[in-house]
Amino acid sequence: MKQILMIDVSPRGAASGSRVAADRLAARLAAIHPAARLVRRDLAATPLPHLDAATLDVIAARDPANPAPPTDLARLSDELTDELLASDCLVIATPMWNFGIPSMLKAWIDLVVRPGRTFQYGDAGVLGLAQGKRAILLPASGGVFSEGPWRPFDFVEPYLRHVLGFIGISDVETIRIEGMNIPGLAEQAIPNALSAIDNLAG
Repeated sequence: MKQILMIDVSPRGAASGSRVAADRLAARLAAIHPAARLVRRDLAATPLPHLDAATLDVIAARDPANPAPPTDLARLSDELTDELLASDCLVIATPMWNFGIPSMLKAWIDLVVRPGRTFQYGDAGVLGLAQGKRAILLPASGGVFSEGPWRPFDFVEPYLRHVLGFIGISDVETIRIEGMNIPGLAEQAIPNALSAIDNLAG
């Protein structure tokens, strides 16, 4: 493994369960793959702009021979997409907000899910171009969404698995930090996740 890309989303710093888990996972992956380069994108510290019309014209261009004039955001999209494609492992550490992902993570997704770069349309449908990568999801939530009555309200893991599969990443593992706001469960939410990380296979 040559490069690990870690996307940090929570703005809560040391109080964030997903960030605590991400730090532990970074150390675990470094121990398993000591030669790998770790790239961390902190979307809370350095938020990404949302797509605008001019950038959409560039990154969704269907005729590579006649590209639209590049924008600064399109150049950033190129950088982020190159970073993803150069990585062997993608880690997304994110809180659940209102049953879904924060908008800063959606902004990153919109900038890297690109026709001709990370997927393409063909006669047989859509072909993901980011194949051969591993992804690890670290979703943190106040409630329990892996099972029980709230499971249908989880629009984080299913969405991320779907969009990653769309670009060709099917090797996806999830380690949850859940029940952080529930008495009796909150105390073990982070320790349980850290234990799972410590037992993570290479």
